[in-house]
Amino acid sequence: MRMRVVRGAWCVAAMLVVRPVAAQRPTYQQQMQDNQRRLEDIKRERSEVEQELARLRTQAHSLTDEISNIEQQKQSTNRIVNELDRQITGLGGQIDQITVDLLIAQDALLEKRAVLERRFVDIYKRGPLYSWQVLFAAASFGDLLSRYKYLFLVSRQDRLLNNDMHKLQDRVARQRQLLVEAREALARRRRERTDELGRYLTLEQEREANLRETRRSARQAEQRLSRLEKDERALNDRIEALERARREAESRGAATATGSITTADLGGLDWPVEGMIIYPFGTTTGPNNTRIPRHGIGIRAPVGTAVRAVAPGTVSLSGSLGLYLTSVLIDHGGGYYTVYAYLNDATVKQGDRVIRGQVIGHVGGESSDEGPHLHFEIRGQGGIALDPGNWLRRPSRSARPSTPR
Repeated sequence: MRMRVVRGAWCVAAMLVVRPVAAQRPTYQQQMQDNQRRLEDIKRERSEVEQELARLRTQAHSLTDEISNIEQQKQSTNRIVNELDRQITGLGGQIDQITVDLLIAQDALLEKRAVLERRFVDIYKRGPLYSWQVLFAAASFGDLLSRYKYLFLVSRQDRLLNNDMHKLQDRVARQRQLLVEAREALARRRRERTDELGRYLTLEQEREANLRETRRSARQAEQRLSRLEKDERALNDRIEALERARREAESRGAATATGSITTADLGGLDWPVEGMIIYPFGTTTGPNNTRIPRHGIGIRAPVGTAVRAVAPGTVSLSGSLGLYLTSVLIDHGGGYYTVYAYLNDATVKQGDRVIRGQVIGHVGGESSDEGPHLHFEIRGQGGIALDPGNWLRRPSRSARPSTPR
């Protein structure tokens, strides 16, 4: 009996010594809050990257930019997985520690309960009048004081024992609740890790798909540029042949008609079709940062819109011209030519004389990368490409063409 009391007192003293050290460590709830905060910070960064990808997909962009964004998402997801792995390991250690604390608390509770049960048996055996019997049996006043002090110490020890019982019961209940919460948190973290790994694999597959699409698009762009160069050479050859014939006629002294387009027409020609300029004259950037030389401008218009000649002349070409689709080439004399490409059809044929404003075809190009539009060029002497923007009349404010971003 006495050994049990001494042992219980030693356990209580040991708990009092250890408690200040444990108080210095962060609590389970604080650790969980810190872990959740770190996860939320990383997920917030990834959310910003995802929003950037959504913004990219709403506007023209290079697939390279999308791949770079996916790489950032992969890095963020990898950081989340690493953080979850760290937290899972930490939770495993916490569960082990909580389990040990729970076992210690349960052993201490059993010991205190056994002591309390024996104390109850002693009180029951002695009866409710035991205290009075002890006091009345005193031989002197000093003996009475000693007996009273003994009874007081026993009573206080009983109260302390009862309090220790309640504290240990509360401690066991708390440790069990912490153990349940830790196991639930561990299960959540493992599910999150599985989800994040699945997301990582999805991002990797999307990246690979984009890489394949980028390579395919690059090959298509190279093939398209090669075909455009071939078609451009065919058009240039046609114009050079007309130029040679014109110069030979001039060298022979043959009378030639005055050109219907001269430098006096700068800024004064009517538009072949009304619409917005979708690509300007000069070199422009195409898909995947490819460089596309433009010898004319692209004017957006609905399929079937009438296309009109900007000046009188003779039709030198009317028919298919490779990627330019149905095209019309008009010789205006004096070494000036206009080209109307991406037509749905041509209403004139080679050799026809056309007047200013005459309908020569209708807008097509629905299958092109730019959608329905008219490709319009002006060539000067020697077949040199001129910027149509310098020759066409300034449009009204309501129909002013503009280049896309």
